[in-house]
Amino acid sequence: MSNNSQNLSYLPWLRTFEAAARRTNFTEAAKELGLSQAAVSQQIKLLEHELGEKLFERKQRGVTITAAGAAFLPHVQSAFGTLSRSTGELFGSTANQTLTIQSPASFASLWLVPRLRNLSAAMPNLNLDVRTVHLPADYSQDPANLQIHFGNGQFSGRKAHRLTQEYLVPVVSAETYGQYSTAKIWEQLPLLSVVGGREMWTQWFEKAGTQTPIRQIHRFDTFMVALAAAEAGAGILLGSRPLIDPHLLKESLIPISKVQYASESGHFITYEDELQLSYSEHSFLGWLKAPIIRG
Repeated sequence: MSNNSQNLSYLPWLRTFEAAARRTNFTEAAKELGLSQAAVSQQIKLLEHELGEKLFERKQRGVTITAAGAAFLPHVQSAFGTLSRSTGELFGSTANQTLTIQSPASFASLWLVPRLRNLSAAMPNLNLDVRTVHLPADYSQDPANLQIHFGNGQFSGRKAHRLTQEYLVPVVSAETYGQYSTAKIWEQLPLLSVVGGREMWTQWFEKAGTQTPIRQIHRFDTFMVALAAAEAGAGILLGSRPLIDPHLLKESLIPISKVQYASESGHFITYEDELQLSYSEHSFLGWLKAPIIRG
């Protein structure tokens, strides 16, 4: 190939090569492209000269693609496909794109929804279709390309980009905090626990240097319901930051300890290892990763 890597004059010849290689016939490629057979042949020769490699073997009854040409073809087709999709999404008649994501209800409600105004400003042509999941099996029901998972970042067959780092801190409602001393809160109120990855009271008490008390525990299968229970004064929630940060800012929830347990878990935006993301998916992924929150 020419040493001048900035010279892109050969790009039109790639379309000619793609048509000729796909049809294995210069005459049919010429009809498809609206060119003469001689023009197709000339452009292929110019491309071969530019690349320094033969792409076709010329024979009496036609042409056959070389090993180099066969290896080159899928890359050219992939590049044209990406360019076509991007052009359609940016400038096509259907400028408004709909992007579907799956997300735990707690993340969608407490983290994503407050940021949608910023998303609308950054990507005004994007229509977001958010489907909330409550159980791992829900992800397999009409799966979306982009999925938000809670965990340690290891999701089989999927690339994962961290969005949050979880910190756990005990909190109670503002009303409860005003009615009891901190000591009384710890003595009298039940613990509120979320089944699964956030059922970590034992680890928090170890971090705080105290034994786990033997006392009443209410368990919930979703963080959203446990959060509602805490705000209703039902007990002490091991709150997940940054999900509860807005509640801490408006002081509807009050921490009753300075000890925070740094969990390995968090929320990740994920997609299949081999998936080629669209332009809209790439753009949304970049936007979503930008405001990473740490405790």
